[in-house]
Amino acid sequence: MTLRASFIALSAAAIVALAAPAAQAFCGFYVAKADSKLYNKASKVVLAWDAGHTVITMASDYNGDPREFALVVPVPTFIERDQISVVEPALVDHLDAFTAPRLVEYFDNDPCQPQVEYMMAAADSANEAAPRRANALGVTVEATYTVGEYDIAILSAHESNGLVTFLTESGYRIPAGAADVLDSYIKQKMRFFVAKVNLGEQQRLGATYLRPLQVSYQSPKFMLPIRLGTVNAAGPQELFLFALTRKGRVETSNYRTVKVPSDVEIPTYVKTSFAAFYKATFDQAVAREDMRVVFQEYFWDLGWCDPCAADPLPAADLQKLGAFWVADAGTPAVGRQQVFATRLHIRYDREHFPEDLMLSETRDTSTFQGRYILRHPFLGKLTCPNGETYRHGLRDRLTREAATLAYLTGWRFDDILGKVKKESGPTGQEDEDPDTSWWRKMWE
Repeated sequence: MTLRASFIALSAAAIVALAAPAAQAFCGFYVAKADSKLYNKASKVVLAWDAGHTVITMASDYNGDPREFALVVPVPTFIERDQISVVEPALVDHLDAFTAPRLVEYFDNDPCQPQVEYMMAAADSANEAAPRRANALGVTVEATYTVGEYDIAILSAHESNGLVTFLTESGYRIPAGAADVLDSYIKQKMRFFVAKVNLGEQQRLGATYLRPLQVSYQSPKFMLPIRLGTVNAAGPQELFLFALTRKGRVETSNYRTVKVPSDVEIPTYVKTSFAAFYKATFDQAVAREDMRVVFQEYFWDLGWCDPCAADPLPAADLQKLGAFWVADAGTPAVGRQQVFATRLHIRYDREHFPEDLMLSETRDTSTFQGRYILRHPFLGKLTCPNGETYRHGLRDRLTREAATLAYLTGWRFDDILGKVKKESGPTGQEDEDPDTSWWRKMWE
C-alpha cells in the first residue's frame, strides 16, 4: 500500500523590484486565476488557528484505486473519535479559487478626453457589510437565493458605473462597454437578475471523490508537519497551505516567507496563456531562492476581495473549515468576518526543507495578492497634444512590459518582443485610415 503524507509545503519567489502601475479606474476586470489545478502532485491543507485551537483540513490529489490510499498525519496530541471528520472538497476548492493569483485587465482611456477619477471606498470598520458597500455605489441588493446549483441575486442601481464596480468587485466578468448598455436599463427602472454556479452544490449533486479529512485539537504548537511527505517522494512536491486566523498574516518562523512577484504589467497576449505564464513565473522565483523559502501568494480579509477570483466564502463554510469564531454561520460572509486567509505555496523536498514548518501568526493586516496586469492601449484617433505624448510613450511601455515578462518567466526577450510587435504591428491593409492605424506602425 502506498503511503501518502498529509502536508505538503510551498516555496515561493522573491518580490520583483518593479514599479507599481499608475492608478487606474476601478480595480480592473478579473480575467483568469492560477489555482492549484496548474500543478501535478499538489496537496492542499487548510489550517484554522486561534490561540492554540487548531483545525486542519487535508485535501489529497490522489486519483488511484481508493483501496490503495493511505494518509499519515502527525498531530501534537491524542485525537478522540469526535475530533475527526470529513468535509466536502468543494469547500477547499472554493478557498483555493478565492485566494489564487489572478490576472486583471485595464483599458487605456482616450488621452484626448477629460479623465474621470474613481475612488475605491476603503473598509472603515471591522463590521462593514457588503450592503453598505453596495449602497455607497448606488446599488441595492434586493434579494439573494440559492436555486439548485446557482447563487442568484436581484439588484437595482442608480447609475451604471456603480453597478459595474459592484459586479466587478463581486467577481463577475464585465466586458468593456457594458456600462452604456446597463445605463439604458437603469433609466427604464429595471432590476438585474445575476447568477453564478455554486461549485459546492454542483459537486454535491453527483461527483465521485475522496473527501478531505479534518482533524481538530488544542495545542500550543502552531506547526505543520511536512517531513513524511518526502519519505517516498520521487521529486519535489507542491503544497498549498491556507491559514485561517483571527488577528493577522501567517508566516513561517524557521524558513523565510517571501511574497511572489505582484502588481506588474505584462504584455496583453498573456491573456490567452496565463497558466503557462504563472507556472514559469513561480518556477523562476523558486530557482532564484534555491527552493528554500515559503512563498506568500495571498493575504486578505475573507469578507471581501478586490478583484474577486471567486465568490466570497459564506460564514457557514468558514466554520466548516475550522474558523469556529465566526459569529453567525447562518448568514453570508459579507463585510469583515474577522477571518484572515494567508495562502502559502511551498515547493519542497527533503534536502531543501529538512524541518517541519513552524508557523507564526503576526499582527500584520496589510493585504496582498499575486496580481498581474494587462493594459490594453487606446487604439482610436489621437487629435490633441496629449495624444501625441501618449503615442510616443506607448512603444516604450510595451517594451518595458516585454522586459518584465522576460525577467519573471525566463522566456527570451526577443521572442516576447516579437509577439508584442505581431500583436500591434502592421496588418498590410493599405486602405487603413492613417489616423487610426498609428499603433500598427510603431515598430517601423
